[in-house]
Amino acid sequence: MRQIPGAWLRTARGAGLVDADGTARPTIFAEMSALAAHTGAINLGQGFPDEDGPAEVLEAAREAIANGVNQYPPGRGIRSLLQAVAQHQKRFYGLELDPDRDVLVTAGATEAIAAALLALTDGPDDEVVVFEPYYDSYAACVALAGARLVTVPLRGEEFQPDLDELARAVTDRTRVILVNDPHNPTGAVLSADVRAEIVRLAERHDAIIVTDEVYEHLVFDAPHVPIATLPGAWERTLTISSGGKTFSTTGWKIGWATGPSDLVDAVLAVKQFLTYVNGAPFQPAIALGLGLPDEFFTGIADTLRAKRDLLGEGLRAAGFAVRTPAGSYFTVADAAPLGATDADEFCRRLPERAGVVAIPLTAFATSEHRGHYATLVRFAACKRFDVLEEAASRLASLASLRA
Repeated sequence: MRQIPGAWLRTARGAGLVDADGTARPTIFAEMSALAAHTGAINLGQGFPDEDGPAEVLEAAREAIANGVNQYPPGRGIRSLLQAVAQHQKRFYGLELDPDRDVLVTAGATEAIAAALLALTDGPDDEVVVFEPYYDSYAACVALAGARLVTVPLRGEEFQPDLDELARAVTDRTRVILVNDPHNPTGAVLSADVRAEIVRLAERHDAIIVTDEVYEHLVFDAPHVPIATLPGAWERTLTISSGGKTFSTTGWKIGWATGPSDLVDAVLAVKQFLTYVNGAPFQPAIALGLGLPDEFFTGIADTLRAKRDLLGEGLRAAGFAVRTPAGSYFTVADAAPLGATDADEFCRRLPERAGVVAIPLTAFATSEHRGHYATLVRFAACKRFDVLEEAASRLASLASLRA
């Protein structure tokens, strides 16, 4: 087979998607979604909702299209969305932002993360510290940037890092500490001690903190606390979020980065040569969504909490040992009580055995730490109640197989 040179191979290897013979594989999401389609299984693997978002947000997009908002928007984003993001950060977190300097609209959080890593690292001597298991695009983007990935494993039932391990990982070579909170794939929310230690280490080693907070409104036990609100954090923190998870509009790909203007400008310098701009008619719609009443934001968390509990009950009844998540779409369950020794193998057999698709947590881990998550499986709760009930019914067959 012909070998095509270029950075693509480094990127694919960074994401763990290259076989020993140099063949590139699709992501675990593509593989498992295809398996769901092939088998007719319920797809609880990929984290996208199967219900539309608020009617007024959808209508705002239709109105924007009808009113001619169909050409390139301004490079930083449509002004109404820049203002709405700034107002959102003040309303929920008390952060004062200049909408013209401290906010940048991006093609989803994924582009914001890629642009940030490309902008803020400069070669193999620069390190990016991430918590493991990690969303797969992190490793791919670090590799694309030519930097070095340094991981800190999340441990225990609540998936928290060991503070001593974290302190050893962050050094003077660390350019970026990349934090996903609430966390995908584990559903964890970082403790106050962990957040404070991240800031302390970033100050000590002059690192930038980049936070991925796309699940900020999907927390179940306490309000979300952005790292940027901590003492000493603002000047070195780039906060990333999006409208996809909050408004069930994952296909619109409207995200944003906020922070000190010099950090935002650095990201803009790269981002403008990636997508340039995106989603003109969707931007004013997301702006409207960010201004919805408090009841909307508490309501989406309450609904997802109920879905989390329904899924958790079904998983326990099937024989899994369930880790109850504190936030996000996701529930992690241990398949070891069902006889599993390899999460990847278990997930590939699950559609035929039970008619449900899930994702192995090992897909989000380096080979060094994969053993920590050997039998852990991620299920997505962001589906209709009737779909989750049917999935629970199907999974119940596993308990009879175990018996």
